[in-house]
Amino acid sequence: MTALPPGTPEASTEMQTILLIEDDAGDAFLVEELLAGIAPPPKIIWARSLAESHDRLTDEVQCVVVDLSLPDATGLEALRQVIAMAPDTAVLVLTGLDDEHVGVEAVAAGAQDYLVKQDVDERLLATAISYAIERKRADLAQRKLADAERLSHENARLEHGLLPVPMLKKELEREGLQHQARYLPGRRQALLAGDFWDTVQTPDGAVHVVIGDVCGHGPDEAALGAALRIAWRTLVLAGHTGNDLLGTLETVLRNERKSPEIFTTMCTVAIDTDLRHAQLHVVGHPAPLFLRGRVRGGVLDVVPDTPSGPPLGIFNDVEWSTIELELGDDWSMLLYTDGLIEATVGGGPDLLGTEGLIRLIREQGEIDLDRIITAVQEMHRDALSDDLAAVLVGRRSL
Repeated sequence: MTALPPGTPEASTEMQTILLIEDDAGDAFLVEELLAGIAPPPKIIWARSLAESHDRLTDEVQCVVVDLSLPDATGLEALRQVIAMAPDTAVLVLTGLDDEHVGVEAVAAGAQDYLVKQDVDERLLATAISYAIERKRADLAQRKLADAERLSHENARLEHGLLPVPMLKKELEREGLQHQARYLPGRRQALLAGDFWDTVQTPDGAVHVVIGDVCGHGPDEAALGAALRIAWRTLVLAGHTGNDLLGTLETVLRNERKSPEIFTTMCTVAIDTDLRHAQLHVVGHPAPLFLRGRVRGGVLDVVPDTPSGPPLGIFNDVEWSTIELELGDDWSMLLYTDGLIEATVGGGPDLLGTEGLIRLIREQGEIDLDRIITAVQEMHRDALSDDLAAVLVGRRSL
């Protein structure tokens, strides 16, 4: 039961619309008289029963004032029916029953307040209604926040489930194969972006790597990137390679994209079982960096004879060239999306670029994705706004 301490602020002067559910005409008149002194006075819609209130409850009603002794419902059951009828509206109980236990139960059931008729005056009733409306607004805001947080957690779980898990046999480590991958979405608080990567070892022992970039930023591009990655993995495991695989991915892209302007760049690498030969397809994508030997004293440059064809989704009936690459016994290959090389240097207009990336690796003396990305972020002097994916695969002679 509401008790107003000294210094309680006056009721809001905002115009209010109240639905009064009261079967006693005298009590209804008393409520109207008590609220008539508010400036401006609220609009009161009177209903004599729950059934009648159904037709009079509109979106303009901000508060329902309900008695617990009605012709078609009594007690807490009457309150529960009102709350079910108006779940997003403030509900205030105004009853002749002076029972503190019932008042506690009424608030626990969802009422914003509980008032006894014989104890109310003009100021108490007006303030209680205003407070009930504000409490309900706060409750709804809290509920929306909780729903948003729950949805965010669900989306994060969904995005996390769509991230790749490399399919590589443990035996490859004993053969000297090295593999690293890093993924940084440009979208704030996102786990998934239009960039994508994956690594799969097929039953014949060959290792297949893909990296790709769907143009644009946002959830639609992230969904398309996930679809293309999963399609690529499925096709590789089914034995498809080369233009057969790329042509099918082209079909998937054209059917899944939201707009005909959307295209995708991609680079695929198929490493033979001996880990000494590879076949590449560079599909409008930055060519990988290839290192034969170690960084200090070795040859580090882009894979020669690239590019080999346009991105997916631009031209029809495209044939992409196969690049045959001799790997040797000691080698590394870095596949990446343009988010790595389009970072600015020193906060100015100049971009890092491929040559800058090569210089950075030479300065560091090794190809370590964490060190490279950290250095690029420091050069950029701000959070990277573009998506970034990178895969490092290589072999160290034993």
